[in-house]
Amino acid sequence: MPSAAMTVAAGLATGPGSRVTRFAKSTAASVTPVRPGKTHALSPLDNAMERHTVHVLLYLRAAPGLDREQLKESLSEALSLYPAMTGRLTRGEGSEGAGAASADAAPAHRGWVVKCNDAGVRIVDARAAVTLDEWLATATGDEEMELLYYEPMGPEPYIWSPFYVQLTEFADKSYALGLSCTHIHNDPTAAALFFHAWAAAHRRTTSPYPPFLHAPALAVSPTSPPPPPPLLAEKASAPSPASTDAAAMSSATFHFPASAVRALLSSLEPGTTPFAALAALFWLRITGAADGERELTLALDFRKRMYAPLPLGYYGSSVHFTRARADLASGLPAVAAALDRHVAGVPEEELWRALEWLHVRRQQPQEGDAAAPFQMYGPELTCAALDHVLTYGAEFVAGVPPARVSCRVGGAAGEGLVLVLPAAEGGEARDVVVTLPAEATARICRDAEVLRHGAKVVFGAKAGKEE
Repeated sequence: MPSAAMTVAAGLATGPGSRVTRFAKSTAASVTPVRPGKTHALSPLDNAMERHTVHVLLYLRAAPGLDREQLKESLSEALSLYPAMTGRLTRGEGSEGAGAASADAAPAHRGWVVKCNDAGVRIVDARAAVTLDEWLATATGDEEMELLYYEPMGPEPYIWSPFYVQLTEFADKSYALGLSCTHIHNDPTAAALFFHAWAAAHRRTTSPYPPFLHAPALAVSPTSPPPPPPLLAEKASAPSPASTDAAAMSSATFHFPASAVRALLSSLEPGTTPFAALAALFWLRITGAADGERELTLALDFRKRMYAPLPLGYYGSSVHFTRARADLASGLPAVAAALDRHVAGVPEEELWRALEWLHVRRQQPQEGDAAAPFQMYGPELTCAALDHVLTYGAEFVAGVPPARVSCRVGGAAGEGLVLVLPAAEGGEARDVVVTLPAEATARICRDAEVLRHGAKVVFGAKAGKEE
């Protein structure tokens, strides 16, 4: 397997008293060399995600054939399908072969291009001092992030790995597989579906969701400057959050069994979706607003909402941000119904207008930092619908789904982010991951209304952060 020699790595330490020990860093490359000169252009939406990262975590119970070396071998097999993952980012100038977008990528401000080479992805090896069940029963949301590893881009992007994989072995030989990457490359759907390819390679089969690396799929070339979408224009003009804002955020995970979600839906208008029900519940409880019309930003995957749908395995960002309104005084049933109506009514043209504006904003010369990346997830409260992602189909052992799947989006400072995910038992069951200011996370973990609807706090707030 083309892999760098294992070395004990500096800078891998976790915090004092941590139950996770990172002990080595290496590189995994594809078993199939990449054709020289191959590049992958990134869409305007990809480039807009520069301030954010994606983190997906799979927990796998101990099983025959599931060990560190075999996982690394199958990872290299899976990377053969993803030449962009093993490459390095470069600015658009001089990137030959960048496909349909290369002609538009000359000046440095015109975006990123991936040079698809064999530089590989970084692997971090780690061990946890507890069993998987002990970890699931006791770890906090912040502690769960120790199962993921990521290094921000430095001044030399051409040597920086956009992807990091942490393999953590628990005391009972179970594993946590943590994938972290820049949102420039992948959105949560694409990152989660990579595990299908990895699992299929591990089982020596073929993934049902092969990657679709077709950069022009979301390419645009407006003939005249489009009007700015109000939501994105507001985000672009908002002050950038301080680095201390992101450090003050804290995460927690809530599990809603299928029975709890069905009970919640029975109290709402017929046809209400689990996403709208849970988004409305957390919107009401996080804001604490008793009256008045409010706005909530929704992050929706658009792959299957287009007239010519993108394959589910589309490699890149297909997240559209849209603003829903509701009168919070009208109560949970009405708020959930308002969210469902908004989601159903978002036209495809709204996505293309956003793409055109992002394209023109990056292509035209700007003064100062007017074309700089801005906060896409935030600073206002944002709720992302990810319960369509088929995460539990990534079976590294045939017939054995992951014990749990988790997801985070990095850089979501401000009022916070709520992710609605599928849960292990399937059906109506859902997991909700919140990343909020630390005080709000602690408060929502104790919220009587959330708990009354059957939520179980799986990865809660860190001790000492309560009000």
